[in-house]
Amino acid sequence: MLGFIIQRLLQASVVMAVMSVIVFVGVYAIGNPIEIVIPPDAPQDIRAETIRRFGLDLPLWQQYFIFLSNLVQGDFGRSFIYNMPVLDLIAGRLPATLELVMISILTATVGGVSLGVYAGYRPDSWLSRLIMALSVLGFSVPSFWVGLILILTFAVNLGWLPAGSRGEVVTVFGVGWSFLTLNGLSHILLPALNLAFFKLAMMIRLARAGTREVMLTDTIKFARAAGISEGRILRRHVLKLIAIPIITVFGLELGSTLAFAVVTETIFSWPGVGKLIIDSITVLDRPVMVAYLILTALLFVLINLTVDLVYAVIDPRMRARGA
Repeated sequence: MLGFIIQRLLQASVVMAVMSVIVFVGVYAIGNPIEIVIPPDAPQDIRAETIRRFGLDLPLWQQYFIFLSNLVQGDFGRSFIYNMPVLDLIAGRLPATLELVMISILTATVGGVSLGVYAGYRPDSWLSRLIMALSVLGFSVPSFWVGLILILTFAVNLGWLPAGSRGEVVTVFGVGWSFLTLNGLSHILLPALNLAFFKLAMMIRLARAGTREVMLTDTIKFARAAGISEGRILRRHVLKLIAIPIITVFGLELGSTLAFAVVTETIFSWPGVGKLIIDSITVLDRPVMVAYLILTALLFVLINLTVDLVYAVIDPRMRARGA
């Protein structure tokens, strides 16, 4: 098991090293932020001083090694636009994204697995057909269109929920959270539903397929022959047997949702990391863009490692292979 962990950590180090090169070269090779940071009529000496201060007068390879040496010390640089450390800037926006993502992922997982198991257990019922139709709709409709429909229906026409912003927040341990207040919950409901819709459809189809496959196995037939109740069969056998693919999808979707909640945050003016990266791309704030992409790659690497370790806990075959 220890050898498996060491191997995965070495692989993660190589992936992060390659990603740092790709991200840095890709971001720093396009556009010129000086044209946005400095007014066109600025004197030439001020322009040259700004270029020198940002280190943009150095060759690209030299800029990369300076960035890498700072990165090893946990320094992602300072934002060109906000003139503050990039990590502090991202950390200030991260709680808003975290609560939005966690609420949407938990809603999609709990709701999707429950509906999917029912649809797989009762495949011929009208409710199962309705559930599968919902999953098809979730895969077919783009998230930005769903967000606009939610705003038009519940915010504009009915006036039940607010269309944007974060609402009232409560500070806990120095961090502001909006889901702890009724006003904040009303603001987070629509963006969370929009973000969860596609994930809900995926979880429904995954749980249904796994349930249909498991229900035909000898394990379930023997359990029924032994007189075990259907509820216990579902809880103790079906859910356990379909847990591996669900954990995989949960981990990957958690990372992808956290990294790419850009559309939802933009539509609902949610002040999270996704909206920050869109604003940074607009003004070519390179340090923020690079830090966001590298932290996103690190997030996926850590989630994949965690999922592999959970595999080893759940599946005895993984433990034997690790040994």
